[in-house]
Amino acid sequence: MKLVSYSKNEHEQLGVLINDFIYDMEVLHPDLPGTMSMFLNYWEDTFPIAQAGELLLKEGTRTSNRGIALKDVSLIAPVPFPTSCRDGYAFRQHVAAARRNRKVDMIPEFDQYPIFYFTNHHSIQGPGEVKCMPDHFEKLDFELEAAIVISRHCRNVTAENADQHIAGIMIMNDLSARRLQMEEMLLNLGPAKGKDFATAIGPWLVTLDELEPFEIPAKDFHTGKSWNLKMTCNVNGIQVSEGNLGDMDWTFAEIVERASYGVDLYPGDVIGSGTVGTGCFLELNGTGKLNDPQYLEQWLQAGDVVEMEIDGLGKLENTIVAEESDWSILKKKVSGQR
Repeated sequence: MKLVSYSKNEHEQLGVLINDFIYDMEVLHPDLPGTMSMFLNYWEDTFPIAQAGELLLKEGTRTSNRGIALKDVSLIAPVPFPTSCRDGYAFRQHVAAARRNRKVDMIPEFDQYPIFYFTNHHSIQGPGEVKCMPDHFEKLDFELEAAIVISRHCRNVTAENADQHIAGIMIMNDLSARRLQMEEMLLNLGPAKGKDFATAIGPWLVTLDELEPFEIPAKDFHTGKSWNLKMTCNVNGIQVSEGNLGDMDWTFAEIVERASYGVDLYPGDVIGSGTVGTGCFLELNGTGKLNDPQYLEQWLQAGDVVEMEIDGLGKLENTIVAEESDWSILKKKVSGQR
């Protein structure tokens, strides 16, 4: 099932995408809630009912002329108001390449436990324009990722049982202002302002049952579901990144296990995979300069169109837009000792 949130009469509306048409939840069953938040909070009741309604529409047992063409709606984030947003660090290839490019050894702790950071869940958005301030354009970067959404309250859940608490998977672009990020992390805290301005998710949330044909075994010594899903990113129509969700070393189940240790996870919590190998300009530029000192770095600019596509999950498209402001917090840095 592909769950879609879109703008309807200036309010969010939850629907199901079937053959490029969106059907509001009430078409599937009159008792189904019309927002993603309510749908997730009553997942055990709502999901089976929605599945049955979707099946009737797909089989033609139930007909409806109330479908809206996908091209005629304005999509928003599938989960417009996440209860929280964490982002993991699950791809060893990305971590190893980034450290190699900085001429430091691979950190052994990566293989000992999964990690994540909290980002600003109020800056989550879907397809469309991403507004950036002047400082964000100081090495503005994309990050090609996938993300899950929690569907059931859990606490201290083990990796063996964690997948049953996942509603589905969607594409995530963890946009990053690298200069802000690198400067503030010199103080061993963060990331903060380098990350908190925008995170794009979408275009829809694909439930795990629909992804069963893509399931593959987790990597050796790991637990949880994994999926063979090709991942690509194009900037202005030119492919800059390619990977596979199956390359995740730490599974989403293992990240959920760690995140829920001594902590309550709630329906609507979003958890990202972290960047796939080759999945950002920071890594690509570092590798390019390592091989050729004259390599010309590339970063996102105003007007750039970023298209991320993952097999089975759709295509997430965002356009980078400069806000009409010349305000810079980088210029407010204090020089010298107080």
